[in-house]
Parts: sequence; structure tokens; C-alpha cells
Amino acid sequence: MTAPLPLTLSLPDEEATARLARALAPELGAGDTLALAGPIGAGKSFFARTLIRHRLNAVGKDEDIPSPTFTLVQTYQAGELEIWHSDLYRLSMPDEVFELGLEEAFGSALCLIEWPDRMGDDLPSHALLLTFAPLEDDRRAVTLSSRDPGWSARLAPVLNTSGCSDD
Repeated sequence: MTAPLPLTLSLPDEEATARLARALAPELGAGDTLALAGPIGAGKSFFARTLIRHRLNAVGKDEDIPSPTFTLVQTYQAGELEIWHSDLYRLSMPDEVFELGLEEAFGSALCLIEWPDRMGDDLPSHALLLTFAPLEDDRRAVTLSSRDPGWSARLAPVLNTSGCSDD
């Protein structure tokens, strides 16, 4: 069964966000890009850190996973998989992205990009966009979308194991 995109999932609490990140983590590899959009406090960093922690734990690593708000990029090595976590909030021009080395990382690493709108039209066309939206009572929703139709089939096992419900 495939998951038609766009798809909006209900995340009733922080644990639901964590379950989604842990379910998606093993399905990702080198060359995949997750674009994490939404306002401040919507859950982007929590999702990214949970996903990274899950991949590191899977290879026996337990590292601190700070937000890249000030460093702009944090990298991790999860076995043979390199993971780049970027926070582009402080960038003002799309050209600044390439000074960070992201263009090369898009082909060789798993990239998690917070504030992908700062990239303009330079976001890879194969990226999976996760748009987080805060709701009332600390609940959240996340909408998954992509220009790459291959994500629909890839997300099916994730949705079956995440316990998240579509709206």
C-alpha cells in the first residue's frame, strides 16, 4: 500500500513526533534530503534530533545532538552513513547555503534541513518536505509532500509502524 502525498498526520504529543522520527529513520540513506518547515517551536529540531539519535543508537553510538542554530551545520557518522543537520534560519541569501557545503552533501549524505525556504529554488527536487504546524493543547500536525513520486511507496512502512493517524 502506498501513501498518497501530500499527507497530513496528527501528532497528538511529543512521543508521537518521536515515533514518526524513529519509524522514518531506518528508511533513509545517503542522498536523501528531509526539508523540515514550520514556525519556531513547531517540532522541527525535536524531530531531527530524535531521528539522528535513533540512527546513531542503531550503530552503538550515544552522542549529544545540539541544535545547529548557531553552527548552521552539525555532522554525524552513523556507521557508513554521514548525516548533516542544518538550520538555515540565520541565512539571508540562498547563495550562502553553498558556502556550507550542502550541495555536495545532498548527493552523499542524509541531509536534514530546517528552514528550507532559505534555499529558494535550490532545494533538491527529490526532497521530502515535512511541514510542522502547532495546534492547540500542544498538539501538532505534519504534512508530508514531495515532487518525487517515489516517496509515496517509501513512506508506506513508516506509516504502518509510526502509529500516527492521517487527518
